[in-house]
Amino acid sequence: MELPIRLSKDSPEPIYYQLEEQMKALIASGQLPAGSPLPSIRSLSKDLEISIITTRRAYQNLEYQGFIKTTQGKGTFVADIDAEKREKVKTETVYKAILSGVETALRHDYTIAEIEQIFQQIIADLKEKEV
Repeated sequence: MELPIRLSKDSPEPIYYQLEEQMKALIASGQLPAGSPLPSIRSLSKDLEISIITTRRAYQNLEYQGFIKTTQGKGTFVADIDAEKREKVKTETVYKAILSGVETALRHDYTIAEIEQIFQQIIADLKEKEV
């Protein structure tokens, strides 16, 4: 099973955290439904070209947080998470993405008002595509 995960070695966030956050987003969005089998730590490490220790840490954190469950001899599976937890993860994921974009704009010397204009333009463009 190939997971749509993109890790950045240039990111200030540790690789295990990037993996963890992207897997939480995939689970919360329903792209990885409850009960779905996940790749083994060794297999995912190889696919993503990261260390087994890094992958194990992400899996351990996800299991501790209740997003995945491991059954000895059977594998690792997506856990059944409640709607409230799902919504919280979705909101946090979008918030972080928008925050990152705003921080990028501020580093490029945009003002808050200019950033708001860009954001409004993006919303308007998306609404136009819906029609």
